[in-house]
Amino acid sequence: MLRRITYYLLSAVFVAGMTACGAHSHDHLDHDHDHDHAEETEQHDHEAEEKGHEARGAHNDEIILSPEKARAAGVQVEVVKPGVFHGVIHTSGKVMSASCDETTVVATISGRVQYKNHVSEGLKVSAGATLFSITSAGMQTADGDPVQRARIDYERAERDYTRAKILIKDKIISEKDLAVAKAEYEAAKLTYTSVQRTRSAGGVVVTAPRGGYLKQCLVNGGDYVEAGQPLAIITQNKHLYLRAEIPERHFNELNKIRGAKFSTSYSDRLYDITDMGGRIQSYGRSAEVNNSYIPVIFEFNNTGDVVQGSYAEIYLITQNRPNVITLPIGALTEEQGVHFVYIQVDEEGYRKQEVTLGESDGERVEILTGVKKGDRVVTKGAVQVRLASASNAIPAHNHNH
Repeated sequence: MLRRITYYLLSAVFVAGMTACGAHSHDHLDHDHDHDHAEETEQHDHEAEEKGHEARGAHNDEIILSPEKARAAGVQVEVVKPGVFHGVIHTSGKVMSASCDETTVVATISGRVQYKNHVSEGLKVSAGATLFSITSAGMQTADGDPVQRARIDYERAERDYTRAKILIKDKIISEKDLAVAKAEYEAAKLTYTSVQRTRSAGGVVVTAPRGGYLKQCLVNGGDYVEAGQPLAIITQNKHLYLRAEIPERHFNELNKIRGAKFSTSYSDRLYDITDMGGRIQSYGRSAEVNNSYIPVIFEFNNTGDVVQGSYAEIYLITQNRPNVITLPIGALTEEQGVHFVYIQVDEEGYRKQEVTLGESDGERVEILTGVKKGDRVVTKGAVQVRLASASNAIPAHNHNH
């Protein structure tokens, strides 16, 4: 009986122990299950967030560029506001020397010309600088050596005038004859003095009548020239002309032109005639012969970096137009003839937008379609934003933990 009771007690203890063990094991399993479920939930949240960012860039074509990287790339944004813009006639033309700035150097005597002091086009010269020498030595001419001839004419005129002053006392000649003799003497003296002063071992020298730059040499060394023949052109390069060639279809707009901007092939600078003290000089009233273009001439002060004779791209400014949306030229990018801008949609998001262009004055361009008032458009650094879009080099977020 005691053995049976002991058996039942031991059985009860075993069953109780097994029950407790089972319950403890079940708690561990439940805890492991909960932990695995939490990890799966967190991983799912991360994947959902990443997919959300991917959808943001892929489906909305949004470019993600952090503010730090945007500042490093020099990205700047302008808020679109309609304003006053001018009409523009886009054409081409040429920069020319102003006629009031040019002086022609001429030969003082006839003879063979020689260059002096390495004279060449573009050379800066001062007033009185020797440019050429002219000599008739060794040449068989009817008039002989001009210096010798000037001396002979001067001596003859001097003798005639001295004799006339004696004869007038005896009233052998009239006062008129005396005046003629005196005029001939003074003219001969002036010529001889001038030639003598410019005479050198190499002949008679020709000097620059004013300072400036040697624009063009009209003769070659060794050429024979006549007295009064042009030898060279000197320009002071202080004033220049801008000659714009206008298609004749714009004839009715010529009286509306009030300014011009131009650029040259050798510089990225855009010049404004108004800022250079320029003004419209004249414009044609008809197209030139064998040419369907009408010339429009502007005169302006040379700032020192405009090369005369260079070809120019010209933007003629006409009357103002209100309520026009414009953007800087630097805001535009081009792909296969289609123009785009980049609009900032939030702190780190940008959107590529196709636009239609109107008139441009070389600095700003009219936007006909694609942007509206209040849009924040990238005006500087648009190329960097475009590269970020093309290469996907800048991810939305980094989720490596």
